[in-house]
Amino acid sequence: MTSLLAKLLEQAQAFSPLEVVAVLLAIGYLLLAIRQNIWCWLCAGVSTAIYVWLFIGARLYMESVLNGFYFVMAIYGWYFWTTGATKDHERPVVAWPLQTHVAAIVVILAVSLVNGILLSRFTDAAFPYIDSLTTWSAIWATFLVARKVLENWWYWLGIDMASVFVYWLRDLQLTSLLFVIYVIMIPFGLVAWSRSMREQHV
Repeated sequence: MTSLLAKLLEQAQAFSPLEVVAVLLAIGYLLLAIRQNIWCWLCAGVSTAIYVWLFIGARLYMESVLNGFYFVMAIYGWYFWTTGATKDHERPVVAWPLQTHVAAIVVILAVSLVNGILLSRFTDAAFPYIDSLTTWSAIWATFLVARKVLENWWYWLGIDMASVFVYWLRDLQLTSLLFVIYVIMIPFGLVAWSRSMREQHV
């Protein structure tokens, strides 16, 4: 544990200021999303724009593309949450049927396999298969957040746990720690959104 802390302190001196800003905004996004606060999408938009640049430098090309998608989804999420809200009530949280999620997972696995093969053959991508799987999974999960679908939190739990190791191995330690924080915070989001959905039904 002591050696790990020493390594973190040593690496902290080399952290990119842009990465620090992106991480802080990303934490702000998740905190606001848990509270269903629409300003989460502003934090997401700025943070993801920064990460597009950072991931290109780390040769995580699918992650860079993913963050470009996140930026677009930040705009869509803002629009969707706004149009579904009224003066007294925010857009409600919903749950989608199991069959929808099973079909989505099958498609994600198939597309990720093809994507991973292409990346491994034609690019110098690091972790092409894991990168592809987390990317396509996150695309689906982000859409679920924008639509306020409760199950998004379960997808993010798996995605973020895998991302912790990928980012650490690609020398994005601060971002790796960000995803550790995400993993810890996800249960709070699941509980908060579940409670909100029950209250809406009542």
